[in-house]
Amino acid sequence: MDFLDKIDSYAAESNKIAQIYRDSILTYKELKEKSDALACYIIEKYGQDKTPILIYGHKQHEMLISFLACSKAGHAYIPVDVTFPSARVNDIIESSGSKLFINIGELEYDSKTLEILNVNEVNNIMEKYKGETPDRKYRVEHDDNYYILYTSGSTGKPKGVQITKGCLATFMEWFLKYAEVSQGKDVIIDQPSYSFDLSVVNVYVGLYKGNTLYTIDKKMVESFQELYDHLGKSNIATWVATPSFTDMCMLDDKFNRELLPNLERMIFSGEVLPKKLAHRLFERFPGVKIVNGYGPTEATVFVDAVEVTPEIMSTDKSIPIAFNMEGGTLLVIDEAGKEVAVGEKGEFIIIGDTVSPGYYNNEEITKKVFFKVEENGVIKRGYKTGDLVYKDVDGYIYYCGRKDFQIKLNGYRMEIEDIENNIRKLELINNAVIFPVYKDDKVANLTAFVTLKEKNEEKEFKMVLKIKEELKRLIPAYMVPKNIKIKEQLPTNSNGKVDRKKLMEELR
Repeated sequence: MDFLDKIDSYAAESNKIAQIYRDSILTYKELKEKSDALACYIIEKYGQDKTPILIYGHKQHEMLISFLACSKAGHAYIPVDVTFPSARVNDIIESSGSKLFINIGELEYDSKTLEILNVNEVNNIMEKYKGETPDRKYRVEHDDNYYILYTSGSTGKPKGVQITKGCLATFMEWFLKYAEVSQGKDVIIDQPSYSFDLSVVNVYVGLYKGNTLYTIDKKMVESFQELYDHLGKSNIATWVATPSFTDMCMLDDKFNRELLPNLERMIFSGEVLPKKLAHRLFERFPGVKIVNGYGPTEATVFVDAVEVTPEIMSTDKSIPIAFNMEGGTLLVIDEAGKEVAVGEKGEFIIIGDTVSPGYYNNEEITKKVFFKVEENGVIKRGYKTGDLVYKDVDGYIYYCGRKDFQIKLNGYRMEIEDIENNIRKLELINNAVIFPVYKDDKVANLTAFVTLKEKNEEKEFKMVLKIKEELKRLIPAYMVPKNIKIKEQLPTNSNGKVDRKKLMEELR
């Protein structure tokens, strides 16, 4: 069944809840009726025009309604979180050529060529077209763009990753088994920003399964008391988040089985999942199942996921990111494009049905990282991730860092994430982020920001010396950061990842 039809089918259960956002409830019946109504307006206004529609906001009901309305009206949508500055929004509008801007977040934005609908106008439209059903011939088809996510570009301008309906359907088909929980436990956390690809799991996997999305917004995250109050009454069974957001929740001992008695599954992506965090989660939530997902935005959220088993936890290796790919191929290649031997590092290459067609209106950058290849007489899309990985004898794939995170310091070539991973192995350390410090266009030294596993009364300079001495047992002295700054917690951005930009400001 088409996943839009599946989501709409729950409307027959009149009181079935699709989303809980603070004191407001959106039922599946309302989700269908309102998205149908808004789709009818878009069709009437734009007809066969397939121009993508920009949707600006945060976690409001109207965001989900607008996503489905765009799909039913034949348009890809571009989700833009309220944390995006107006200059970035303007760049996205210029790049996408959008003609309609659904402004749920009420950004002050003027345009003579762009139709702008604020939240009141959207609700008035839904009331006006209430009861109308959009013609199915306008719906987004298999090869049409379903959504476009804008990510940072090296040029300073964001680039839009196109994800087709077929990409999304393929992802959902194989990933559903990783989101299975006991019958009746149908609440899934809705925390990742909608402009972050991890949110696709809670939105589309969640809605396809008829789950209730329990929304955690950015204001809740800023207040531990409010966050725990909401978590405590959420009945969440499925947790979808970054390791950084979860690590932040772990700062308080209240984040445990008593707070979330129904929690059965924790799904992670976006960053490395440290073994220390996994150990602590197993201790706090006995019986929980942990899934480590891997995949760039360019390949539709995840290309593979690994359930973290006791066997994986018992090794001295990191948690693997992949094992195989359903409906595709995962390769590890050297700079000459040849597959490397088991245990050797190389670039991770993805070939399959979840790979994006490329960057929207950006053929030049698309050609640099996307390619096509014939497999068994079928043309498949491929993507060069820029991630460095290695495969072990059992077929598990392990993340080693980014090709573009390689630096040269005092003549030595090293990988930033290699050092980060080794710092995280230290008993004292909870998490770590490292930056190269440049002088005269060369790397002069390294600075590390770390959080401690437990509060320590020792003076900071003594702790720093202790960290450096322990680190020298794991890596060569020339790789040990010159400066180590101890922080109570690392800042996170709207996606729940460590906010590296904010930390970089402390280096200036």
